[in-house]
Amino acid sequence: MSYDDRMSPDSPTDSSNSPVDGLEFDDVLQRAYRHVLSWRRSVADRPVFPAVTSDELRDLLTDGGPPEAGSDAISTLDVLARAGELGSTASAGPRYFGYVIGSSLPVAVGADWLVTAWDQNATLYSCGPAVSVIEEVCADWLVKMLGLPPHTSAGFTTGTQMAAFTCLAAARHHLLAQQGWDAETDGLWGAPRIPVTVGEQRHASIDRALRYLGMGTRVHEVGCDANGAIDLSALRAELDRTDRPPIVCVQAGNINTGAVDPLREVCELVHDRGGWVHVDGAIGLWALVSDKHRRLLDGAHLADSWTTDAHKWLNVPFDCGIAFVAHPDAHRAAVGVTAAYLEASDHRDQINTIPDWSRRARSVPVYAVLRTLGRAGVAGLIDRNIEHAHHIATRLSAEPGIEIVNKVVLNQVLVRFTAPGRDDDELTREIIGRVQDDGTCWLSGSVFDNRAVMRISICSAYTTTEDIQRSAEAIIGCSRDATAGRARTPRTG
Repeated sequence: MSYDDRMSPDSPTDSSNSPVDGLEFDDVLQRAYRHVLSWRRSVADRPVFPAVTSDELRDLLTDGGPPEAGSDAISTLDVLARAGELGSTASAGPRYFGYVIGSSLPVAVGADWLVTAWDQNATLYSCGPAVSVIEEVCADWLVKMLGLPPHTSAGFTTGTQMAAFTCLAAARHHLLAQQGWDAETDGLWGAPRIPVTVGEQRHASIDRALRYLGMGTRVHEVGCDANGAIDLSALRAELDRTDRPPIVCVQAGNINTGAVDPLREVCELVHDRGGWVHVDGAIGLWALVSDKHRRLLDGAHLADSWTTDAHKWLNVPFDCGIAFVAHPDAHRAAVGVTAAYLEASDHRDQINTIPDWSRRARSVPVYAVLRTLGRAGVAGLIDRNIEHAHHIATRLSAEPGIEIVNKVVLNQVLVRFTAPGRDDDELTREIIGRVQDDGTCWLSGSVFDNRAVMRISICSAYTTTEDIQRSAEAIIGCSRDATAGRARTPRTG
C-alpha cells in the first residue's frame, strides 16, 4: 500500500497555503523589538511590583473566550506586550531584591534572542554543531573561572533543582557502584541504603531531588550555627554513627543568611569515610570568581559536585542552572542515554549531561556574558553586590527599631523590626507589605530562627549605590509609618 493509499479521504492534500502565510518575520520581529526596548528602557523607573489585578490581566488576555478565526500577529504581540507591561515585576531592574532573582545583561538578552531564532534542539551535536561547541567551550571556561578540578563535567539545566537532581544522581550511582550495585539497571529495590546527611537549614530543593531519585527524605539532619552554617562538630558526630560512605550536602550561600559551610573541613571528613560531598552553590558559588571573596569558599574545589544558577548572580535570562560533577563517568552513567535512532557522535552530545531530552541552548547567554565581562567583570559584579549588601545593612541598622539579624557574608541581608507594645513578627510582616506596596523596591519575607524577617537579596548588575540608598530610605520610611500607626495606603495602577 502506498503512502497516498493510507491517507484518509478527508486528509488535506493541498499544502500550498501555509498557516503562517502573510506573517512577515521582519514586521513581527521589529514589533517585538519595539516592545522589548520600551520595557527595558522603562524598567528602572517603574514601580518594582505591578498594581494591576489578576482579573484585569485575565480580561485583557481572554478577550471573551478562545479565538475562533484568530488574529494577526502584530495585534497578538501588542496584547502580550500590554499584559507584560501591566503585570510584570521589574525584576530586570536595579531595585528588585526578592527571592535571589538576577536581572539579565543586554548581551545575554541578545544571545537569548539568537537562541530562539536559531531554534536548535540542544540535545546532540548532530542537532546543531554550533550550540554543542558553544556549550563545550562555556563549560570549560566555567570550570576554569571557578577553579574546579579540570576534569569536571558540566550540564546546563532549568535551574538548581534539576542541577541538584543531576549531581545527586551521579552521587547515587558512584556510591552504589562501589558496593557492586547497578542502580540504573536494577533500580533501588534491595539496594544498600546510602546515608544522606544535610544541614537543618538546607534548601528545599535538596529534599525534592532526593524524592525524585527515590532515595527519600529520611535524612540525617545536623544543626547549624547562629548564622546558618553547618555545625562541624555535629556533622562529625553524625558521620561517626554510620559505617557506610555517605552523601553530605552543604551550602555555599545559605538561602536566608548567605552563610557558607566550612567546605574544606567537610570534604576532609566525608572523604575520609569514602563519601561524596555535594555543594549547593545556587547563590554563592560565583564568589569563587572573585579574588576578594574566594576565601569564603575555601576548599570548595575538594567537593564531588556543585550546583549554581546562572539566572541569579550571572544575570542571564531565565532559565539556566548548571550542574558540575568531578566524576564524569558517574555523571554520564547516571543521566546519559543511548537509543538506536540517536546519532551519537565523538563530539559533545548534551543529552548525556542532564535529564532533559529536547531543550533550548541555555549555555549561549552564559557564553555571551563570560566573553563580554571576562573573569574580572564577573568578579566586579559579585564584589559590587556584596558591597551593596553591607551598605544597606549599615544604613538600616543605624535606624532605631531596625535590627540586622544575620552576619552579612554574601548578598543576603535579613532585617527585623521592633517597637514598644508591638508584636515583632507582626510588625515585621506589616513593614514588608508596606515596602512592597510602596513600589520603590521589592523584597520578600522569610522566617529565620523561628522569627519573621525581611529578606533582601541583591544580585542585579544594574544596582547602584544610589539604588541602595533610595531603597534603604524607602524601607526606613515604611518602618516609621508603621511604628507611628499611620494608615497604609495601597498603591493603585
